[in-house]
Amino acid sequence: MNPIAFRIGPFAVHWYGLLILAGALAGALVATREAKRQGLDPDHVWNGLLLILIFGLIGARLYHVFSSPAVGVGWEYYRQHPIEIVAFWRGGLSGLGIFGAVVGGIVGLYIYTRLNKLDFLTWLDVGAPSLILGQAIGRWGNFFNQELYGYPTNLPWGIYIDPPHRLPGFENYERFHPTFLYESLWNLIVFFLLIFVGRRWGHLLLKGDLFLLYGILYPLGRFFVEMQRPDAWAINGIPVAQLISVAAILICGGVTLSRHKIARHSP
Repeated sequence: MNPIAFRIGPFAVHWYGLLILAGALAGALVATREAKRQGLDPDHVWNGLLLILIFGLIGARLYHVFSSPAVGVGWEYYRQHPIEIVAFWRGGLSGLGIFGAVVGGIVGLYIYTRLNKLDFLTWLDVGAPSLILGQAIGRWGNFFNQELYGYPTNLPWGIYIDPPHRLPGFENYERFHPTFLYESLWNLIVFFLLIFVGRRWGHLLLKGDLFLLYGILYPLGRFFVEMQRPDAWAINGIPVAQLISVAAILICGGVTLSRHKIARHSP
């Protein structure tokens, strides 16, 4: 499997970067449709996209730098080679983390809405389905990089991993769980659920509810996917991504319940 899609002179264009770009564009198109449906100016989707992507990229890179356990790309490596922290383009944008991207993207959206005097929560809801769709597409970059796969398996849908990309201790196994595929499929399910809920019960939702639902559903799937990953960054044997997922579910679920409880008792 070649992670490089094509070359332009000396520059290599990686599948990972192309898929992230494709995910961002697909998400922007969905956000444009949702903005129009809600009577909002769709130009804000494209005007704010670059700022959101920049902050998302920064957040994704920082999460990777502090969380990656792999030899040669983990925190100890970056601590000794700090200039490499900003070299996010190495490997075609492969050194990124989704939780950091989400937080960074939220910061970028907040700044854009503040500068343009827009309602932050309204646009957060507009972007929720777009975000999860972009994740579903971008996850396929892991397929081309032969990374973030699971434990060995004999199931028919197990994927072949080339020997150089096999994790230590698993050199004699050939086929592994395609955890990127599991997460991508879950993300697609969440995408359609968010679209359905927003259009079917949008009149019952408070501003920000759709994004809070994303904050419950995506981490729920991620929690179970992490069980299949032998290389997950862990603290005391517990994958950090699972800890973050549980925290996100509890926070988003608690905020949703408390907001609706307050709304019911408001005059």
